[in-house]
Amino acid sequence: MTDDSTIIDVQGLVKRFGHKTVVNGVSLKVRRGEIYGFLGPNGSGKTTTIRMLCGLLRPDGGSGVCLGWDIIRESTQIKFQVGYMAQRFSLYEDLTVKENLDFIATLYGIRSRREAVALAIERIRLERFANQLAGTLSGGWKQRLALACCMIHQPKLLLLDEPTAGVDPKARREFWEEVHKLAGEGITSMISTHYMDEAERCHRLAYIAYGNLLTSGTVEQVVAGENLTTWLVDGGNMHALQEKLQGLSGVDQIVPFGNTLHVSGKDAELMEKSITPFMDIGYRWTRTTTSLEEVFISLMNRAGGD
Repeated sequence: MTDDSTIIDVQGLVKRFGHKTVVNGVSLKVRRGEIYGFLGPNGSGKTTTIRMLCGLLRPDGGSGVCLGWDIIRESTQIKFQVGYMAQRFSLYEDLTVKENLDFIATLYGIRSRREAVALAIERIRLERFANQLAGTLSGGWKQRLALACCMIHQPKLLLLDEPTAGVDPKARREFWEEVHKLAGEGITSMISTHYMDEAERCHRLAYIAYGNLLTSGTVEQVVAGENLTTWLVDGGNMHALQEKLQGLSGVDQIVPFGNTLHVSGKDAELMEKSITPFMDIGYRWTRTTTSLEEVFISLMNRAGGD
């Protein structure tokens, strides 16, 4: 039984397209007012999972509830209570901001459309663009318009599929400030993203690859769960050093960061034994904190990625 603090609670979600299993037994629990990051490479099953949650796709297996509604039997009710933002800008570029919002309000059957449009414009701070054609907006303001359209029927859950793709850093930061503001109002957001800095802004997150859920939890839990030891190396000719370290026992991954290398492994003793000969030949080695990006690379490697 799902309690009132749980917005999404699904178990063993499966989705197939022909003979290909795109989502394979994914289970998720998202709490009220939480910002839940959903990460994974292209083709990992993120979008398919999100579409199952909001009633746009019917699962081939599994069960669960979203906003208290059964995701299979009551998907129609879910559709009208969720704000869904697709990967690409999908509004009418030849309509103004206000006209787009009015159209979306009509689709949701909102009776007081004028008031709803005015509230959405004020809430997302679109006042100076209200009468501007959507197609003439910058990427960041198109993103805000899409968010306003998601919010016009006052949903309690936002499902945002890579909402900041192709948007400049300033607009991304402002978008996340808006999401945190909404979380403070008790609105739950599930957001798929490729950006590690965005993942770190989430209360909790999950990582999916090849349709399988590989890990979930807070950033701290996810990093700790992978149990990687990481060394930062700097000095001359990092490329030559990388080639020498590649394939050594205990060295699971080597990631260049500017003029340094991050060398990581799950067996700390074995890795230290392998890298010791390289510690006294002009390179500076320092134990460092393992980053979320290094954890995800490790997960991908274990899942069979390149």
